Amino acid sequence: MGPSGEQVGVVRLEDALRLAAEADLDLVEVAPDARPPVCKLMDYGKFKYESAMKARDARRNQANTQLKEIRFRLKIDKHDFETKKGHVIRFLEAGDKVKVMIMFRGREQSRPEMGIRLLERLATDIAEYGAVESQPRLDGRNMTMVIGPTKKKTQAKSEQRRKRDAERGSTETENTAEPASGSAPRKDTDA
Repeated sequence: MGPSGEQVGVVRLEDALRLAAEADLDLVEVAPDARPPVCKLMDYGKFKYESAMKARDARRNQANTQLKEIRFRLKIDKHDFETKKGHVIRFLEAGDKVKVMIMFRGREQSRPEMGIRLLERLATDIAEYGAVESQPRLDGRNMTMVIGPTKKKTQAKSEQRRKRDAERGSTETENTAEPASGSAPRKDTDA
């Protein structure tokens, strides 16, 4: 291919190198396995920079959903429950899945229905932020349930970025705003 993207056709190597030198571009082999090999005239440094920027943007927008874990006890106080529920909501708003675990001790193991009630109460309280992906299941001394977010990780990240940018914009305007003065400017008179 030529410098402006047009097809040149089959050209000898010397002629292709001369064309690249005249256009101040690089001769890059695009398809080495083809017969004859396919080459392209391009600015290789610019090409590498643009591909690195595309890869960086793809990594930034990539969604890495994590599985966060919250542990409860069966005899949890109301305030402690509300605090842990807030943590679960924060994780779900960030786009992460949450594994909720209730740990049973001693005689509590004979009352798994109380654990199921506690997990169902949590599920109804956070229904607008996430949905139950796996129902409460007893695994030895622990009962687990997995809750998935309603938003995708990429949506949550973009919302957080928008909020952060909006906050930065409002603090910058507050810092640059002129202070309100209650009195008129002072004038010096020598009379």
